[in-house]
Amino acid sequence: MGVTVKASLGTENYYTEVIAGDNSIITDEPIDKGGGNKGFNPFEILATSLASCTAATLRMYTDRKGWEIPQINVVVDLKNYPQSKTAQFCRIIDFGTTEISEDMKDRLLKIADACPIHKILTNDIEILTKIS
Repeated sequence: MGVTVKASLGTENYYTEVIAGDNSIITDEPIDKGGGNKGFNPFEILATSLASCTAATLRMYTDRKGWEIPQINVVVDLKNYPQSKTAQFCRIIDFGTTEISEDMKDRLLKIADACPIHKILTNDIEILTKIS
């Protein structure tokens, strides 16, 4: 699956309009970084991708299984370590007040790791850049 996203930045520091198909979002930097804090920063968008994809993947699976799980919560904490060129995502999943058996937990962990964004982030990534 491929997607095309267009980011446009004018003269307002870091305030960026991002369009993908019929949808749009605003990204920005926090005030202490020179932005206006009017939208998610790029690191938050990256963590959001993993959190939302995980939740959607788990919902698809639980619905297909017919499991009564009304709430899926995914928290992603992203730590970036530029000095060592590493990053760490800590993902915490809970299902609200729904009791989950150990067998279900094991299966749901495997399904979470099968989310497409998780797969992209854990595979080799290549970025090709050109200026037109």
